[in-house]
Parts: sequence; structure tokens; C-alpha cells
Amino acid sequence: MTWLLLPLALAGGGLAAGGLMIASLGGAPLLERLPREQYVPVHQFLVTRFDPFMPICMVTATVCDVLLLFTAPEATRIPLAVALAALLGAIYVSLGKNVPINRYVAGLDPQALPEDWAAADPRVRWRNWNLLRTAFAVTALAGNAVAAAVVLGGV
Repeated sequence: MTWLLLPLALAGGGLAAGGLMIASLGGAPLLERLPREQYVPVHQFLVTRFDPFMPICMVTATVCDVLLLFTAPEATRIPLAVALAALLGAIYVSLGKNVPINRYVAGLDPQALPEDWAAADPRVRWRNWNLLRTAFAVTALAGNAVAAAVVLGGV
């Protein structure tokens, strides 16, 4: 079973980490530099491109890591546990922090932004939470890569 689950965990986790890196290295800096009138429609456009792709990738990797904890060789348990904990952290930050911000932005009318936009502007908060979930996703990918190295006899 490890021969199937570990590649799926690596693929799902790698795609999730890659997507979040794109958002961290390119998307967030772009969004922060846009004038507020342009920010809202661009954020709304970008978010719809990552859903449901990112959740599917993270959930796939998470399910595979749970199953691997019970089926993979004992020597892989620590890196798999690290990967699983990191994925759960990324999912928590996504659902608890980034998704609510995305929903808030999705409900905005770019032509009628709130009067208190300076206080309501979510860009810095979104960027900071995105950086945290990116770190979690990259940590999960590293944990799965170490587990794969153990299985392949490289460690």
C-alpha cells in the first residue's frame, strides 16, 4: 500500500506547496501593490482559480499520510507524523483564516468599497496567514520526502 499512498501524498502535498508558494512569492506581493479599485477584482479572480484545486490536493495528502502512519514501515512514522501535523496546520489556517478573508473579498463591490477601507483592507492579514500555511505545506512536503527516502533505502 505504501507504493501507492506515498506517491499520492507527495503529489498532493507538492502541488499544494507549489500553489501556495506561487501565491506567496507572486500573488500576495502583486495584490499588495494594486490600487484598491483593482485589488478586489484581481483577488476575486485569483481565488476562484485555486478552489477547489488546493483543498483537493491538501486533503489527498492528509488522507494518504493518515493511512501511511498505519501501513508504512515503522522508520517512516516520525517524518509522516510531521507531514500530517503540518498539513493539518495548513488546513486549519486555510479554513480558519484565509477562507474567511476570501469570502469577505468575494462579497465586496469594487466600485463601492467600505468607507473605512484603510482599516478593513485584508491584504496584509491574508499575506501573513498565507505565508504561515505555505510554511506548513512545505514542511509537510519535506516530511513526506524524508519518508520516501527511508522507503527507498536512501536514509
